[in-house]
Amino acid sequence: MSVETGTDPTTDPTAVNDETATAASAKGDTAPGTARAPEAGPAPSSVTMTKALNQALRDSLADDDTVLVFGEDVGRLGGVFRVTEGLRAEFGSNRVWDSPLAESGIIGTAIGMAMNGMRPVVEMQFDAYAYPAFEQIVSHVAKMRNRTKGRVSLPITIRIPYAGDIGGVEHHSDSSEVYWTSTPGLTVVTPSNPADAYSLLRESIASDDPVVFMEPKSRYWMKETLSLPVTTAPMNRAQVIREGTDATLLAYGPTVRTALDSAETGAEHGLSIEVIDLRTLSPFDDETVSASVRKTSRAAIIHEAAQFGGYGAEVAARLTERNFNYLSAPILRVTGFDVPYPSPKLEEFYLPTVERVLDALESWDWEL
Repeated sequence: MSVETGTDPTTDPTAVNDETATAASAKGDTAPGTARAPEAGPAPSSVTMTKALNQALRDSLADDDTVLVFGEDVGRLGGVFRVTEGLRAEFGSNRVWDSPLAESGIIGTAIGMAMNGMRPVVEMQFDAYAYPAFEQIVSHVAKMRNRTKGRVSLPITIRIPYAGDIGGVEHHSDSSEVYWTSTPGLTVVTPSNPADAYSLLRESIASDDPVVFMEPKSRYWMKETLSLPVTTAPMNRAQVIREGTDATLLAYGPTVRTALDSAETGAEHGLSIEVIDLRTLSPFDDETVSASVRKTSRAAIIHEAAQFGGYGAEVAARLTERNFNYLSAPILRVTGFDVPYPSPKLEEFYLPTVERVLDALESWDWEL
């Protein structure tokens, strides 16, 4: 498989409805080189993350009659980001349909369906739109198996387009992952490239437990040359996507590209930086990450969400507890700032950048 850069000329995420008319299109990008084992299939072609997710949904619907897809604008429109395009026409309105604009109702409906043998895949449309469904997800989706002593499972996949770097207005660019990772009973997954997007979504839909599947909006038009279907590393496993010896950069979703670019620039200054794509945020892959940190003795985590109480805080604490005697320096966090997500004009100053990552690494005492 090879990768290429570019945007999808047939897809425009702006002005798809009145509510999202001000959102700018997501950037084309290059997929990181994760280790993959492709299955037999058609000749390789250039595939965006949007296309990979669409194909994963199509294949899941075709393979299992209990799979249903519903949410706001996922039917006739094909979703704000066109991830569900064509599915209603192919599978009919009994299996792919538009819901009312009521996120709590979407999740409540999914709970009832899952309790009765279906596998609903629901879309929250935008990260902050999931908040009205927070009580349903935290109080019921996450707890049902435990509450019933394992007798009732909820095989629900909750798709949430998240994070920024698309010029989105308020409520369209939140990084809400920590709300879900701090909730026991939920698996939280986020792909960074098209191959993982396909494989991880298929695995999420097949899971008998609920999965919050977070799709980085700024990577929807990342392109990768591959054949679908494709099987990548299993869910719940992080992947070392660049080897290094001096420091470990941990990233996920939209910041994996930032980590790889930082490693490339760091190499020009004599630094050998290892990069890990976490892929699944909860449960956390202690084994893979700790092995890297013990090898390099230094680590930093990059995410777009605010720093205080953010996902990186848990990762830093966890790694310090398990690897303290191997560390040569404190574990760093390079994140968004502790402010509400800014307007599109200020977004570039908020997001983690290569410069901010390398500045953080320079703060270590490299003589230790």
